[in-house]
This record gives sequence, C-alpha cells and structure tokens, in this order.
Amino acid sequence: MSTHFAADTATLTGRSMRHIFRSPDTIITTAVTPIALMLLFVYVFGGALQQSTGAENYVNYLLPGILLIAIASGIAYTAFRLFTDMQSGIFERFHSMPIARSSVLWAHVLTSLTANAITLAIIFAVGFLMGFRTGASVWAWLGVIGILMLFTLALTWLAIIAGLNAKTVDGASAFSYPLIFLPFISSAFVPTDTMPGPVQWFAEHQPVTSIVNTIQALFAEQPVGDDIWIALAWCVGILVVAYVFAIISYRKKVS
Repeated sequence: MSTHFAADTATLTGRSMRHIFRSPDTIITTAVTPIALMLLFVYVFGGALQQSTGAENYVNYLLPGILLIAIASGIAYTAFRLFTDMQSGIFERFHSMPIARSSVLWAHVLTSLTANAITLAIIFAVGFLMGFRTGASVWAWLGVIGILMLFTLALTWLAIIAGLNAKTVDGASAFSYPLIFLPFISSAFVPTDTMPGPVQWFAEHQPVTSIVNTIQALFAEQPVGDDIWIALAWCVGILVVAYVFAIISYRKKVS
C-alpha cells in the first residue's frame, strides 16, 4: 500500500508541478510582493527602523519576516489550485481510478512545499544582493530551512481546509490575508518592546514572533533560547490541528 501511495503521490505531484512550470507567474507573483516590501522597508524606512532595532544591517533583521510573508502568500495558491480541481471535476475522475485517495491531497501539499521553496530561494538571492550576510554554520542553515518548511507545511494544511470548503474562488484564497498581516504585528520589522501595551502583548504571543526570533538568532550565530521550542510548538500544533480538520473535510467531500 505504501508503494502504491508513494507512486500515486509522485505522479499527481508531477502533474501539479508541470502546471506551475508551464505558467510560472504564480511563483513570480508570490515573490514580487515580499521583495517589493523588502525594498521599501530597507531603502525607504530602513534608516529610521535600523535605529530602533539596533541592528548593524537592517536587511539581516528584516529578511526572516519577509520570508514568512512569502510563505503566507504562497499557500493561498494551494487553496486556489485545490478549489479549481474540485470545481473542474478532476477529483471525481481521480476517485474513479485505482489510486490512493490521500495521494490527491498530498500531491497538493508537496507542490506547495516545492513552489514555496523556489520562492524563498528567489527572495534569499535578492536579499544577498541587497546586502544580507551571515556567518551561520551549516547546521544553523539547516535549522532555518527546517523551520521554514515546517511553517510552510502547517499553513499548507490550513490552505487545504480552505480549498476544500470554499464556495467561491475568492473565498479559497482570502483566508491567507490575516496570515500575511501577522508578520507586521510581530518582531519582524521592529522589536516588540517599541509597541504599545496591548499590541506588544499580542505580538509576543503569536507564532510569527517566535519563528522570526529563532531565525534571526540562527543567522546571527546567537543562542536561540526558548524561542525555538515555542516556534516548534506553534508549527507542530497548527500542523496537527489543520491536518485533522483537513482529513475530516476531505472524507466528507469524497464520501
């Protein structure tokens, strides 16, 4: 069964990736907005914001938050692609074939991970051109990549829920708007202690801040402290809850 599932998932993932490579505007669009924000905050607001952060290089401080914005933007297309497949009747066609049913969802998940990884690589490249520098070790880089992929996986399963339950194409991707906004109320752009009381409390108790702090510390070769455990707890918690609800929604759709 496992071999059957793996082969079916690989085939369906290849199908989804071919659609992306034939029309790469999805990845380009996902990367453009975060890059534009990075240019804006570094070259327009960077002088003032750098003083409040105390960072020698504001690009280094800003980049983790920009990466999370890109992920939140990218998973909206996962919901869109899933919703489109359902509306076109391709789901019914797949279910009439002798394939593992769960492979249909996992193909969208793996496509999301791959597409977002490409987007993040583009943003990293632009960040280096803008002056991003780090002496992080290989293990620190692996830690950063692991956290980013875990965050992508968790949000992707949220996107699966939206894609399965949306009534319109706009509704399928609209759920991502609050997720895109979260980094702006976190430590991604300025330290949380510069914010007024209620905003500071929210910023310090939402998932993006711990993830940003962890990535910043890894790149700066500083101790990550408790932030890494809080970040992992948030990511795993979101992933587990989203996965359970996604599977329940999927079974209702195919039953």
